[in-house]
Amino acid sequence: MKVIPVIDVLNGAAVHGIRGERKQYQPLKSVLSKSAERPLDIASAFNHLGFSSLYLADLDAILRNSANFSIYRQIVTQTGLDLMVDAGIADITKADKVLATGVSRIVVGSETLASLDFLGQAVKAFGADKVVVSIDLKEGKVLSASESIAAMDAVRFAQELGKIGVNQIIVLDLGRVGTEYGINLQLLRAILETTGVEVLVGGGIRSLQELEQLKNLGVSGALVATILHNGKLPVDELKSVGFL
Repeated sequence: MKVIPVIDVLNGAAVHGIRGERKQYQPLKSVLSKSAERPLDIASAFNHLGFSSLYLADLDAILRNSANFSIYRQIVTQTGLDLMVDAGIADITKADKVLATGVSRIVVGSETLASLDFLGQAVKAFGADKVVVSIDLKEGKVLSASESIAAMDAVRFAQELGKIGVNQIIVLDLGRVGTEYGINLQLLRAILETTGVEVLVGGGIRSLQELEQLKNLGVSGALVATILHNGKLPVDELKSVGFL
């Protein structure tokens, strides 16, 4: 299992995400960088610390369809990080534009997903290794622009994703983001036991011990932000157990 740091970008700056309440997000402060508000600077800090991958949620693209393509390109070219980006992608044209910046994978969030048909098209057009689907949850419910998807529970949605060729998903509990509340291990176990997809998880991770639980459960990657930025999870500890 790998720990993947997270950057949320709003108004072109890195912000601290809490519970998915985006209007309340504040500029990012981090023990890892004196200029943490600049996405490239915090990405560079992650790179220098030994991380190999990065997840970027472009809230400008998700909320206003105003993607920060230049930021993606700068991070890829200047850090060499394996970058995955959620830019509110819901059509092939936008997916193609994001991938053209050099990002490794596009993240299609259920929150902005209008239909499963698009996912099938994306997997066919770009390959399953380029498309990650985020199951966006709040209070246990799947968030989606599609009524039929929103009516599914997370386990059934994950099963449907496997059927159409998606082989990597993120289980992202937006209500737990930034809270250090902990992960819903029962839900993860159910998804892992009933699908053949690779599972990453994010939202509320609180300790190295919890990361070890996720590894033992079979999770492939953990999206982590708050406990990295506030120093509660020292990078040296991650290195010592092979999570980088």
